[in-house]
Parts: sequence; C-alpha cells; structure tokens
Amino acid sequence: MHPQAFRRRALLLVNKKARSGTARVQDALDVLTASGVDLVEPAGLCTREDLDRCIRDNASGVDLVVAGGGDGTMNAAAGAIRDTGLPLGILPLGTANDLARSLSIPVNPVEAARVITAGAVRRLDLGNVNGHPFLNVASIGFSVNLARQLTSEAKKRFGVLGYAAAASRILSQSRPFTAFIDHDGTVEEVRTMQMSVGNGRFYGGGMTVESSATPFDGRLDFYSLEVEHWWQLVRLAPALRRGTHGQHASVRAFGTTELTIRTRRPHLVNTDGELLTSTPAHFTISRAALPVFVP
Repeated sequence: MHPQAFRRRALLLVNKKARSGTARVQDALDVLTASGVDLVEPAGLCTREDLDRCIRDNASGVDLVVAGGGDGTMNAAAGAIRDTGLPLGILPLGTANDLARSLSIPVNPVEAARVITAGAVRRLDLGNVNGHPFLNVASIGFSVNLARQLTSEAKKRFGVLGYAAAASRILSQSRPFTAFIDHDGTVEEVRTMQMSVGNGRFYGGGMTVESSATPFDGRLDFYSLEVEHWWQLVRLAPALRRGTHGQHASVRAFGTTELTIRTRRPHLVNTDGELLTSTPAHFTISRAALPVFVP
C-alpha cells in the first residue's frame, strides 16, 4: 500500500548549533518524508533551551518527535518526552552522541532516519538528580571542570578531540575532595576526584559507565575515582574506556536504584554535559520512562 495511507506527523527539532549542524540533515529528512512522515516545525524560534516548552506546546498535533542534535539536545527534550509519551526519533548530530551509541543507533543521520521509519520503539530508563533528568551520566568533580571548558564552539570545531584537549589542560589542576555517599542503608565517607552515576552505557565521548550497563536494566551504576594524584587518573584511562574500572582498588563501584551525595561545600553536578544542579544531590531512576525509536 502507498505510504500516503500511513502518514504520521512528526515535530521536527534540529539543533543547528550541533557539531554536524544541517550538513547531512536534509538527506535524512528526505528519508522520513518518503516513508510517510510529515515533518512539522514549531512556529517561531525553538532553541535547545526551549525544547521542553516546544514539545509540550505541540504535543497534541503530532504522533512523534524527531530531534536532531547531541546528548545535550536529547537531555533537554527528555522531560517533555517522558510526560507526553510521544516516541522520540534521534538524529545524532552532536560531538559524542553517547545516547545514540548506547542504543546502537547509527551516527550517520540517514541511517538513523531509517531506524525511525522502521518503527521499533522501546522504553528506556531515565535517571533523575534533584528533579533533573539525565540519559547517560550525572557526575561531580573533574567532569564539571571539563564541561565548563568545553564551549559549544570548541566542540563543533574539534569534536571528540576537544574532550581530550580540554581534559589535558585541567587534569593537573584537579584535587580530591570529601563526599558522603548515602545508599542502600549505608553512608560512606570518601576522598575522590570524580563521582559518576550512570543510566546508559557510554558518556564523555567514548568512556563506559560499566561494561555490562544498559539504559534498560533499571539500575544506576555508581563509581568514585579515589586517587590522590591526577596522574593516577591517566593510568585508569584504558579501564574507563572499557568500563572495567570498578575492578581497581582505587575505584569504588556499585549498582543501586537510589543514592544521595553530600559534600562539605556545594559542588555542581554535570548532567549529560549540562550544569543544572549542585550537591546535595539525590539520584533516582525511572524505569521504562522514555519511548525511543531503536534498531
């Protein structure tokens, strides 16, 4: 039967500041329209900061949302997708595209568009910290300084290499700090350089939260890098990429569904690359909260 009989309306939200921008977007959009998807663009300007409002304002007139951008764009859309129940189609246009990698969505926008047209939807878990959703990882410590250094212009110009360049500049300035981790009936005091709480598998342009982690397992994966000197983090880098860092004596790691991190003075929390809240930080997970098109 002709695809006209099955036409669906999709709210189209493309972050034109994302690293891939609109360079390969049109071919991806042509794949969608050819398969029976009518693309609806919101009236007026809809920046990443406005994504939540744009989705809610247009939800009643569409069947799905197609978002083009990186992990920050998907994070900005997550709350509205959760609340409206509209399935999310991802066109990876960002620097790292860690959520797409966790979901095995091709980073080529045209191939990603074909995932949307195939129509397979799965509900993934959503992490929450102080009421802010996160899809990949929320972290405290070294990564906050990294997020501050990585301007959108630097990410667009240098890509994943920008993570490495910024990390090398600030690594030697990092110092351990004291934190209190309240989880599963215990409170642990630690000296740490970095604490991360993961929902998905990948983050930070190629790092792995935990080797077996998925955004469908109903679990938050926590780790704390409890080293005294910055050069010890360099030695941990290969394990961090593989997700096997939890096996090292200087790394505290566990899985849970809820925890609270307190610090003696407020520390910012990096949620999918955005600095949205600070300690004390209460983390929870919402099971099967977000409908997303997957391969």
